[in-house]
Amino acid sequence: MAGSRVTQRHLGRKSSHRQALLRNLVASLFQHESITTTWPKAKEAQRMADKLITLGKRNTEAARIKAQQAFYEPGRFMPKLFGELRERYLSRPGGYTRVLRIEPEKEDQAPSAILQLVDGPRDMRFMMTAKTIAREQAEGLDRTDITKRNIKKVTTFRPEGSASLDAAVQEIKARTVDVKRRNSGIYKERVYERRKDSK
Repeated sequence: MAGSRVTQRHLGRKSSHRQALLRNLVASLFQHESITTTWPKAKEAQRMADKLITLGKRNTEAARIKAQQAFYEPGRFMPKLFGELRERYLSRPGGYTRVLRIEPEKEDQAPSAILQLVDGPRDMRFMMTAKTIAREQAEGLDRTDITKRNIKKVTTFRPEGSASLDAAVQEIKARTVDVKRRNSGIYKERVYERRKDSK
């Protein structure tokens, strides 16, 4: 048909198998908050996850019935969808998930990706932003426009976003100091051992 578009990736599977695959991927995403898969699978699972979170935010009987049909084990995932995730994304207008391209992980070099829930404990952009801020502060650098934009992205809808980011920065700084101290101690021990051996 002229003008028609394929709106879904078939993923090389028949409809029932494709749906089962996506249901399993979304269940893993809700359980672990971050999963690694191929790029096409991540993009399709992202669509399903975003729709389910929208249902969770509606929190109506019809939404619950529809969401329940998406899980093989609704008892495991419905409480999180209509509880923790609903609260997390209540003020966010959309964009509940993020897909990040990574180096191919399989021998066939299929494009790989990480699919994750944003504003959660495993939000990579949040942690990368915190690491960048910690490095800029340690080196006395001015904050770049990219860092400023990322700060806005990771704090705008996260509960206590600025405070959470500041806490993450301080934790990274503390870990960096600990690593430097340990490495310094190892270096001193090695120098001492070499001096003993040379006597």
